Amino acid sequence: MRNGKQLYRNSDTAKIAGVCSGIAEYFGLETWLVRILVVTGFFLLAGPFIFVAYIAAWFILDKKPKHLEGSKAAPQEFSKGKGWVNPASSQTRDSKVEVKTKVWQAGEPPRQAFHDIKKRFEKTEVRLRKIETYVTSKEYQLNREISRL
Repeated sequence: MRNGKQLYRNSDTAKIAGVCSGIAEYFGLETWLVRILVVTGFFLLAGPFIFVAYIAAWFILDKKPKHLEGSKAAPQEFSKGKGWVNPASSQTRDSKVEVKTKVWQAGEPPRQAFHDIKKRFEKTEVRLRKIETYVTSKEYQLNREISRL
C-alpha cells in the first residue's frame, strides 16, 4: 500500500477491465496516460509479458468497493421556511478541488481550480446572507418566542 491507499480495479471508468484506471487512480495519474504506456509497452517492449501481466492483474485485483467511491457526509444547509436541511437530498455536492502540478497528473489546472474555489466562496457567502436574513427577521423572533412557551 502507498499512502494508505489500496490498489483496486476501477470498473466505473474502465475500457476493458479497469486495470489501467485503477493503476492511474492509485498513482495519481491520468487514466489516458497509463493506457498509452501499457499499449506502447505492449507493442514496443515486451508484448507477451505486458499481456500476461494485464490478464493477471485483471484476476488478482479486486473491484473497487462501492463504499470507497466518495461516501462523504454532506453538510447541512439553511433553507428559508424549512430551517436546516441536507443538500444531498436535493442536489449533488461539489467534489474536492485538486490542482495539477504536472500535465499528466489527475486534477485540474490552477486557473480552473481558482475559479472553482471562488464559486464555492460565493455560494458560501450567499448561504451566510440567507442565515443572517432569517436570524434578523421577525419570523425567527416569533418562532423563538413560541419555542420559549
